[in-house]
Amino acid sequence: MVVEEVKPYNEEESKREQVEALFDNIASTYDKANHQMSLGIDVCWRRSAIKKLQKLSNMPYRILDVATGTGDLAIMTRKAFHHALHITGIDISEGMMKVGRQKVAAQGMSDSISFQYEDCSKLSFADNSFDAIISSFALRNFENIDICLKEMCRVMDKGGSIVVIDLCAPRKFPMKQVFGIYRNYIMPIYGRLVSKDEKAFRYLPETMDAIQQGEGMKERFERAGFESVEFKYLSFGMCVMYSGLKK
Repeated sequence: MVVEEVKPYNEEESKREQVEALFDNIASTYDKANHQMSLGIDVCWRRSAIKKLQKLSNMPYRILDVATGTGDLAIMTRKAFHHALHITGIDISEGMMKVGRQKVAAQGMSDSISFQYEDCSKLSFADNSFDAIISSFALRNFENIDICLKEMCRVMDKGGSIVVIDLCAPRKFPMKQVFGIYRNYIMPIYGRLVSKDEKAFRYLPETMDAIQQGEGMKERFERAGFESVEFKYLSFGMCVMYSGLKK
């Protein structure tokens, strides 16, 4: 099964509608669950993405954070780039962005980080609106990855950089076997304990299994219009980072 066909709840509603409902449902517990289930490694993955962006682009004044969620990547990026810039975080979950706005306000960053409801498959921004695009843990949730990548390329200015990280199922021994136990037993139990939406914690690892990764996803970035596309596995294949340019 391709990842676009993996849905959280049922077959009647579109994946986009279901993903929006899912993240609205788990917004209040998402940060805690995410950090605990990854043992805090998610922070390291985001830091790796920011370091890659720093290598690709010294002064991205306009940054788009796609599927920003509760804003962790946006906040970390703002701290890493000390010169004046503005980060626009977009998402289809108002529940997640509500938490993000509270976190940004607490950090005193409301002037430099804003949130906006947007569907990545049909962005409202004009062509060439951003110097860089970042995204964390979003590809698996898109209803149509190819359309979303093309939209990201469209709104990024020439010379801009993109860095995307996403989770995936490890393919090699022994991490493949360890992840199988974690996915089938630990995550569902944890989901019941910390969230009112147990199905969310079954859906998320299912997407890790189904997502195309490595060379296959690199080719999709290239078909969308990005150049010099690279990928790098992190944490023994639990996470993969994609990067590229628009020339």
